[in-house]
Amino acid sequence: MFGYDAARWHAVLNDLPAALLLVAVLFDVAAALTKRESLMWAGIWTLWAGVIGGWAAVVAGKLASSTIEHGEAIHEIMEKHEHMALLTMSLFTVVLAWRLIRRFQMPAQELAFTRMLSIVGLLGLVWTGVLGGRLVFQHAAGIPSHVLQAELQNREEGHEHQSGEEHEGGAAADTVKATHTHPPGTPPHSH
Repeated sequence: MFGYDAARWHAVLNDLPAALLLVAVLFDVAAALTKRESLMWAGIWTLWAGVIGGWAAVVAGKLASSTIEHGEAIHEIMEKHEHMALLTMSLFTVVLAWRLIRRFQMPAQELAFTRMLSIVGLLGLVWTGVLGGRLVFQHAAGIPSHVLQAELQNREEGHEHQSGEEHEGGAAADTVKATHTHPPGTPPHSH
């Protein structure tokens, strides 16, 4: 759809819900500290949006897991990533449902317990992201083998910067041998 496969849709869909869930927890903690009802409502609405978006990311991730090329290392991490995502989203869904069912009329201890569950959910969200990062940045999950091979060949060829042009780290290109590369398919250009 729109030229995107499941892996790319997962990448598109996973950042916003993670941010919304983080902000929902922050709003909730701020509401507890300041006793401001407006912060409580902001937390509920961002929790709603985060839960809906989070489940969309989970579905896209599940679809992506069966379509990307992968070996045993990726498969192992992908399973852990999927389990953490399901646990995390289930936890946030329970918190949201609990608050809606109780219509926000909870005793202080019960409210504190749901806040604690949200913080645990936030830790699960971070760990889910760490595992997703490992998939992409350490194992190139979602990158087709032919594209990865072309990129490796392109990197081996290297790239030289023009005289006076800065290289990463601030050193001029004429003082450092640069190995800057461009992705396959980048049109010819000069720096």
